[in-house]
Amino acid sequence: MTSFLVIGHTASTDASFPLDDLPGMGGRMDLISRVIASSLFLSHGIRTDTICDILLLGPPHPGRIIRFDGSDLKSLSPDERNIASYIKKALAIPAGRTYRKAGPGLFTRKGTLGDLITEKNYAVLDESGTDIRTVALEDMPDAFLLSDNRNFTEDERSVVRDLPKYALGPSIVHADHAIVLILNEIDRRRSGWI
Repeated sequence: MTSFLVIGHTASTDASFPLDDLPGMGGRMDLISRVIASSLFLSHGIRTDTICDILLLGPPHPGRIIRFDGSDLKSLSPDERNIASYIKKALAIPAGRTYRKAGPGLFTRKGTLGDLITEKNYAVLDESGTDIRTVALEDMPDAFLLSDNRNFTEDERSVVRDLPKYALGPSIVHADHAIVLILNEIDRRRSGWI
């Protein structure tokens, strides 16, 4: 199982954000939707071996986690509005410190980055990290931490300071593109292409 955790620094935690203004009132929910699509969708199906967790830090209640579990998702389409509607559905459910099911493969709870990084062996994508192409499949991390269109804050950098760091290449790419590159590297190794 491969997991991704993406921080949405401005993504709304209010279920009333409009689907026709994901970049504005949604707090860049368009980016978050693209990250989810990139982590879960193949050309004609869903990756059943992938989980995508989103840590929403926008107003009015920062610290909301939405989990998309590919092994159980139903009726999710890869377009931004459809994915955002699933996020709205999860945000509409009262959440505590444990996951609550909002639908098949869709869960929500409250939490912090510090909480989440203790639950899996995360690696951070960082251009100064080890080139991921030099990592053997058995040494490949199974959980990756990414940020949205913003850099990690000082507090976040402090929390992830001791996590292993991996680079995808000489250029910095968008979070959704980074996920595609990571999954491609994993797919190539699992299938014996390299």
